Amino acid sequence: MDQSRDGATTGPKAPLPAETVSLPARGFTIDRGKALAAAGVLWAIWALMIWLVTQGRTEGFDHSGLLLYRAGIELQPMGGNMLQEAVRDITALGGVLLSTFSACAAIVALLFLRMRREATLFALTVLLGWGLNAAMKLLVGRERPTLVPHLTEAAGYSFPSGHSFASAMIYIGMALAFASLSSRHTVRYTLIGSAMVISIMIAWSRVMLGVHFPSDVIAGWSGGAAWAFTAAALLYEPAKRAADSAAAHGLDPLEHR
Repeated sequence: MDQSRDGATTGPKAPLPAETVSLPARGFTIDRGKALAAAGVLWAIWALMIWLVTQGRTEGFDHSGLLLYRAGIELQPMGGNMLQEAVRDITALGGVLLSTFSACAAIVALLFLRMRREATLFALTVLLGWGLNAAMKLLVGRERPTLVPHLTEAAGYSFPSGHSFASAMIYIGMALAFASLSSRHTVRYTLIGSAMVISIMIAWSRVMLGVHFPSDVIAGWSGGAAWAFTAAALLYEPAKRAADSAAAHGLDPLEHR
């Protein structure tokens, strides 16, 4: 029971009918000029890291980063079991299972919000990004570090870090997609900034676990973030055309209510 201002009690209010609920304003586009500028800086960092690694100029930096969290003759991790578990939890967010699940859930959510353009753009970003990451690994073919004991299983080439690339690409790409819900710059910057912080934490967790050199994760993260911004700018028009197609309308879950 609800109580009015004069003290009288009233019955419970009837629920708002579903057909009167309005979705939030949406469809705002990001500034593609700013996205390309950010991508340019990040691609430059990525290219610099490739040059430094292939020229053998990162050895001191890489070894210092790997030893930063290790102590003793056997180079065991510092911080105790709780810190190790926390680091493993963080790194799991960038693994194939959770990152793919997050990406699929985001696409479904965007479709239910009637944001087919953003859903299509995000899906293209992830699918093409996975191929780009695989090509980048073959480009250098660096083996994983053996300086410190590994605290988790890892296979494949080390450079660039796949966890770092995927987490930056997926979480920043996801933030860019949902940023279209608001025209306020503070909201957009908060979403994108939070995604960048989370993906950086995932990237650095790979160094703490001993399965990647610091240069691996810097290259992986900068490449993944650069691709997320590049795709948001350059794939916008193709995604828009695809989202407006008859096939996309047929996949819209709200078109069949």
